[in-house]
Amino acid sequence: MSQEYDLVILGGGTGGYVAAIRASQLGLKTAIVEKGKLGGTCLHKGCIPSKALLRSAEVYATAKHSEDFGVITSEVSYNFGKVQERKNKIIEQLHKGVQHLMKQGKIDVYEGLGRILGPSIFSPMPGTISVEMNNGEENEMLIPKNVVIATGSRPRTLPGLEIDGELVITSDEALELTNLPSSIIIVGGGVIGIEWASMLSDFGVEVTVVEYADRIIPTEDQEISKEMQRLMKKKGIKIVTGAKVLPETLVKGDGVTISAEVKAGLKEFKAEKLLVSVGRQANVEGIGLENTEIQVEKGFIVTNEFYQTKESHIYAIGDVIGGLQLAHVASHEGIIAVEHITRKDPSELNYNLVSRCIYSNPEVSSVGITEEQANVLGHKVKVGKFSFRAIGKALVFGESDGFVKIVADEETNDILGVHMIGPHVTDMITEAGLAMVLDATPWEIAHTIHPHPTLSEAIGEAALAVDGRAIHS
Repeated sequence: MSQEYDLVILGGGTGGYVAAIRASQLGLKTAIVEKGKLGGTCLHKGCIPSKALLRSAEVYATAKHSEDFGVITSEVSYNFGKVQERKNKIIEQLHKGVQHLMKQGKIDVYEGLGRILGPSIFSPMPGTISVEMNNGEENEMLIPKNVVIATGSRPRTLPGLEIDGELVITSDEALELTNLPSSIIIVGGGVIGIEWASMLSDFGVEVTVVEYADRIIPTEDQEISKEMQRLMKKKGIKIVTGAKVLPETLVKGDGVTISAEVKAGLKEFKAEKLLVSVGRQANVEGIGLENTEIQVEKGFIVTNEFYQTKESHIYAIGDVIGGLQLAHVASHEGIIAVEHITRKDPSELNYNLVSRCIYSNPEVSSVGITEEQANVLGHKVKVGKFSFRAIGKALVFGESDGFVKIVADEETNDILGVHMIGPHVTDMITEAGLAMVLDATPWEIAHTIHPHPTLSEAIGEAALAVDGRAIHS
């Protein structure tokens, strides 16, 4: 059986379903092929479930220190089954919301594995989609004028360090734990590794982070990394940087033992479980790319600035093309791709203006380039920093660690980057992102009146500090 469409999207994750909605708005007859559940990794295995667990961990950690707020409680404990139940309810609610959006947009959803076919009786060009239906029914043939590949990514693993789902796990398996381990080794101190380290530590798990680079969250500003490492150690998390894990030394028994090369020589680590968190790899296998002229480099699909592949009617967006593997990036890439298909002359996405967030406790957020990157690029920089310790609302919250840092060009006064670590900074970064979109200067941020008492006052003070005019420092 075959159906014709203006657009078929392979993958119903955040990028895919947002692209589908935009296509529907523009009058395209649209279908999504999804082998799992609508919402993809972000909704079911990433953004939402991990943040739900992080929130429960944060509440538990706060409750343990309730006496600091004058609230006397009996001994505080948690029920991890209830924690998982809450997480699953949130996912279910949002999943139903996405399903409703598909019905509202009259978008057809095919539950199965889609593969791109080469030229055939259906079309002289590659792009017909054969869908192997999950329900075992006969394959569906979808004949689209255009295709968007949005198949996402999965956790990357280390050669020789096989995932067994019990002792050696990725974030996928960690999200489904019924009981927390007493101890864990996390291989990788990037965004995902640090979020899991923060969460598990707040739940009382003994955590060791082993990172290959010379600092954790190495893509962030150096001062942010340094502060995060200090605060993680303050929580009791052990952090080892400059460490090359040796998979061949893995020994499994009642727990796991593994060694790593560090400056001092060979160091051994023991724990109940080991979590591998070394990035994500694109899902490019098994979707029929070999039947097309689409190029894959370093494991990612190659596209132009409007997300066209070498096959001009086939586009690719999101994690599968690499770059910033973030849900909000995939969504905007999807919108641009669809608007390019419909000749709406979309603007290119400026990745330098994308806000990035780490939802650990404390949180980290940033937009633009770091001070180190600015120096490498030849900018003469001026920097403004302001600590949350001088912000009344942070003291009221009982969360005064961290700071806001603004990096600006001394000659042009342009803001080059904004970097934050502290309470609720993932909710505050959008002001900085908007400032950069509007090409605002630190002076303009400083003269935006930030209400008192709010955490956002730290942004205004940091902007003043760029020119040495902070009021409360």
